Amino acid sequence: MSATFNASELLAVIASRQLRDDTIIFAGVGVPLMAAALAKQRHAPRLTLVIEGGIIGPEIAPGQLPISTNEMRAGRRATMLPGITDAFLFAQRGFVDVGFMGGAQIDRYGNINTSTLGPEYWKPKVRLPGTGGANDLASLCREVIIVTPHEKRRFVERVDFVTSPGWLRGDGSRRAAGLRFGGVSRVVTTLGILGFDPESKRMLIEATHPGVSVADIKANTGFELLEAPRIETTAPPSEDELAMLRALDPERRFLG
Repeated sequence: MSATFNASELLAVIASRQLRDDTIIFAGVGVPLMAAALAKQRHAPRLTLVIEGGIIGPEIAPGQLPISTNEMRAGRRATMLPGITDAFLFAQRGFVDVGFMGGAQIDRYGNINTSTLGPEYWKPKVRLPGTGGANDLASLCREVIIVTPHEKRRFVERVDFVTSPGWLRGDGSRRAAGLRFGGVSRVVTTLGILGFDPESKRMLIEATHPGVSVADIKANTGFELLEAPRIETTAPPSEDELAMLRALDPERRFLG
């Protein structure tokens, strides 16, 4: 019998599979942190978590998933508890392999907006939480993976505000802006996995989730997507993956 899961559980499991052992992951709260904790428990025991509040190498206990980067649960059995500035200095010095984050808006070049919605910054339609450490992650980590629900309102032609730079305009502008390494490698969504064309840096479809078609992904995206030469289908979450994931968030704060 196949496992039953919702969109949030699918997103967290598929996102966790993107992470590798012996890497340092700077994870945002919510689904990215939950997915990183699942990866560490399941297939990447030597993965090192970094959390924005200045926490290096914590062990996230089942049922104790932090909802903030600064609460005590986030520091359980941590290897180091430096200041918040030091956590970002590690990224600046090139020690962080993957920035693992979400976003309210994303465009075809992987630029992220978590600041404001609407054409006028000072008179926004919606004021979002802001950058926090998201700009630092997108600018300084060796690789960025974005984790987000797939909705047309999120995937827009051009973000209203560039909070966190992806490939900017896709014409070498990221490097021209002084960001000489890093960049968004892929976007994991509730519909599939998106990558970026190596030349144009435009977003493309790499994989669909079971039961999702390429047409479904395109219909839920506000700009034209390219397609990889071969589009894979992801394996659905297993019973074991779901059990471990649900143990992390038994109150379903993030799993819905």
